[in-house]
Amino acid sequence: MIKEKALLIFASFDRFKISTKVKPAYQEASNKNIEELKNLAFSAGAEVEDVLYSRQDKPDPKYFIGKGKLEEARIIVESKDIELVIFDDEITPTQQRNLQLKLNTKVIDRTALILDIFAQRAHSSEGKLQVELAQLNYLLPRLTGKGVELSRLGGGIGTRGPGETKLEVDRRKIRKRISRLKNKIYQIGIQRDTQRKRREERNVFQIALVGYTNSGKTTLLNSTSDSNAYVEDRLFSTLDSTTRKINICPNSDVLISDTVGFIEKLPHQLIASFKSTLEEVKRSDLLLLIADINKPDFENNILSVKEVLKEIDADKKPVLLVFNKIDKLDTRRLNNLKIRYNDAVFISALKKVGLPELYSKIRKIVEKQHMDIVIKVPYADIKIMSFIYENCHVSKRRDTEDSAVLNINVNSKYAALLSEYIYREKGRRETGAV
Repeated sequence: MIKEKALLIFASFDRFKISTKVKPAYQEASNKNIEELKNLAFSAGAEVEDVLYSRQDKPDPKYFIGKGKLEEARIIVESKDIELVIFDDEITPTQQRNLQLKLNTKVIDRTALILDIFAQRAHSSEGKLQVELAQLNYLLPRLTGKGVELSRLGGGIGTRGPGETKLEVDRRKIRKRISRLKNKIYQIGIQRDTQRKRREERNVFQIALVGYTNSGKTTLLNSTSDSNAYVEDRLFSTLDSTTRKINICPNSDVLISDTVGFIEKLPHQLIASFKSTLEEVKRSDLLLLIADINKPDFENNILSVKEVLKEIDADKKPVLLVFNKIDKLDTRRLNNLKIRYNDAVFISALKKVGLPELYSKIRKIVEKQHMDIVIKVPYADIKIMSFIYENCHVSKRRDTEDSAVLNINVNSKYAALLSEYIYREKGRRETGAV
């Protein structure tokens, strides 16, 4: 595949001079941002030829960057035959048009780049619908007149995917398409919701894997469930949610779901479009926050994930921090991090190291949601008896003339339903809440 030659542009808006003390940390953060955008560009299929960095008081309303940097960018584009200019920040439709005319090449921003990667990675029908919806919501304000003819920019990164087939149609047709897509995704969401309710009714404990993209979530899913979900060492290698059963708790079924990877400045269009998929996170009993401990900026990645969780109203969920890829760390640094994060679990999903400790932590969390009680159920109460055997673990049964005395382990959310059947060993039945 022929890679597009790309120029990356970073703009920092600082009104005051950076002090000598802050400068090293500031430069380190800038380097991390550059490296991440390079990885995103590489994942989309671009070859980064050069990087341009600009510091200014505020964004230029016409070109986003100042005229001096714009001229510098034009010279780089011409001298190196640049086919694609990528901005790390989101630029306005007007700025994009002005830049394309001035630089005489295709110009996109970070949002369009991520949408392009998603368009390449989407395989399921739901994933394709979600990506197309996000693309059209992004493109709609960028259409002028009868539509932007992106074909004149040569296609490629930022112009492909499910949403590229009708880019020359007018706003009205695009809005109709958006409406149809929303309806289709809504119908899929209803089906997902039905499946979730069935799981909840069956007393299933649900775990969702969340984390920065390429942190090893899918590898962990495969290692814990003997699954064979697609894994590749690149950003956003998988988009489609996958759920598997793991056998680690004797008294409860446990399901684990892989979810789309998060990233800094995750486009709002994607969060809105992937709402039904992200519901897996919101409806879970436990979140495993997977972090690549081998990354120098893993703490920033954790903060970025928590920001997205807050944005989708899932920040109040119980979270277990799981540091992955410990096989790449030296023993001394690993021990220091274990002291620093003493409540976290340290694993290598690829090597299956640390999984017993992870299972032990999960079991303790599951057990906190369950309780052991003794109940006495009349034989005539067939519905309750059926409910108990479907949703509880019966460890002991003793039959009397008209009733069955059962020792059960039950999820606390079902305990209230059985409160009137609570049985004390003194031989009398007591009522009241558990």
